[in-house]
Amino acid sequence: MKSSLIVFWKEIRENLRDRRTVINTLLTGPLFAPLVFVLIINTAVTREIDKAEQPLPVPVAGAANAPNLIAELKQHGALIKDAPADPEHAVREGDADLVLRIPADYADAWRKGESAQVELIYDQSQRDAQASVSRLESLLESYGQRTGALRLIARGISPAVTRPLVVAARDQSTAQARSGTMFGMLPYFFILGAFIGGMALAIDTTAGERERQSLEPLLVNPVSRGKILIGKLGATSAFAVTTLLLSIIAFSIAGQFLPVEKLGMSLEIGPRFALLTLFVMLPLVVVLATLQTLAAAFAKSFREAQTYLSLLMFVPVIPTLLMSVFPLKTQTWMYAVPLMGQQVAIMRLMRGDPVTPAQFGLCFACSAVAAFFIYLITAQVYRSERLAISA
Repeated sequence: MKSSLIVFWKEIRENLRDRRTVINTLLTGPLFAPLVFVLIINTAVTREIDKAEQPLPVPVAGAANAPNLIAELKQHGALIKDAPADPEHAVREGDADLVLRIPADYADAWRKGESAQVELIYDQSQRDAQASVSRLESLLESYGQRTGALRLIARGISPAVTRPLVVAARDQSTAQARSGTMFGMLPYFFILGAFIGGMALAIDTTAGERERQSLEPLLVNPVSRGKILIGKLGATSAFAVTTLLLSIIAFSIAGQFLPVEKLGMSLEIGPRFALLTLFVMLPLVVVLATLQTLAAAFAKSFREAQTYLSLLMFVPVIPTLLMSVFPLKTQTWMYAVPLMGQQVAIMRLMRGDPVTPAQFGLCFACSAVAAFFIYLITAQVYRSERLAISA
């Protein structure tokens, strides 16, 4: 154990000497992601809210054909404008969010009590226009329903005849649970933060020393390769845990500046969330550190190791993509799968859903077992005499 501690402190001190790497690992990474996250969410939410509170610009072609409809739209906050000469082209190019076209036969159909058709021209691929389109569709549908009800009343028929079924919606979600739809990427940020936190040290302690030809003098010491590996893994894991902790703290602070109340959501990232997240992430940190060290052991240069670990960085995103594309009901077996278990546990904590101690234990234990088996494979690689050869 003493030998492992000596190697541990050696690697820590050497890494701390590289101030640029330390700053990028412990400061830039954990702070940059929350800052960008807050800026993007704040900008998007503020823009949508401002857009919803402002008058809705509605370019109309043939406004004279439906004066009553135009008056109704104006009454409900629509700003009627002249339509462009080529509505379809204007919408495709993003010059207009939408265009309402009222054909010349609208008035005849309306007087006859028939269904009068209007055309709503928009581009569904333009995400910025979706709110405006939904808002205008709601106004048109509301106008159509009121007019239809008045026509039935004029004929002595109750409007309820056309509504044989009324749906009473009972939303069971809480404000905290609804936040899971917007902040579903948060667990991935924690996992990625832990990965980046140990990446530089994992490369330097194996491929870096191999390239500098300082690994061979270390391995010829009368110390077992396993103890040397434990020291290196300990240093890599220490930096990864530090980065993870800083990421959790940074997101906890950043969460206070998110306008979740305006969206009817609640984001609670307090001490309990931080402690439980740190608990389930600890064995995963060791898994990632050991995988990084294993990948770096096959590289003969620092640059080659960077390439290997850059490809390895895509592994943590797999569970996030799977759960986004194929939303699955949370089951107990998921906690036993490293990466997926942490993703599920952190998401449920963030949503305020219950996670039992047994599920926490299963997540921790299975990830710890995975870390142990990866360590055995890495230790076997470290026993090879080819490890110290740099060329």
